[in-house]
Amino acid sequence: MEQNNKIYITANELAEMLGVSVGHAYKLIRKLNQELEKEGFLVIAGKVPRRYFEKRWYGYSA
Repeated sequence: MEQNNKIYITANELAEMLGVSVGHAYKLIRKLNQELEKEGFLVIAGKVPRRYFEKRWYGYSA
């Protein structure tokens, strides 16, 4: 499966994409997952849905 076809982004992928440490990527993922939980979605620790990340990071809606 090609990387862009995956539903979730991991901390390692996020760190590489943004040029930040893996620890900082985990902090970003925790924040995004907290937002999703407040909206009633189920989340997976250490991963964030790719579409949600793109929507929040780049500011466009899908």
